[in-house]
Amino acid sequence: MVLKDEIQKILNDVENSNSGDILKVITQIQPQFRSKLTSEYLQGKIQKIIEITDESEKKKQCCALLPYFDWYLQGL
Repeated sequence: MVLKDEIQKILNDVENSNSGDILKVITQIQPQFRSKLTSEYLQGKIQKIIEITDESEKKKQCCALLPYFDWYLQGL
């Protein structure tokens, strides 16, 4: 599946998307930032989310990263 399609699938059904899928996609988007600082910040957020053991909290933190999906789609 193309990255754009994966993003649309998650955005269309956030409630039923799991944190693993969201993290997989955000990890693919992360290297495309022009700012090294932004990329490093996002990498830190991803790492902190991976370390969370409570799935509901992990999902909540992943949802906070969804604006990066919109950014990616607008750049196409």
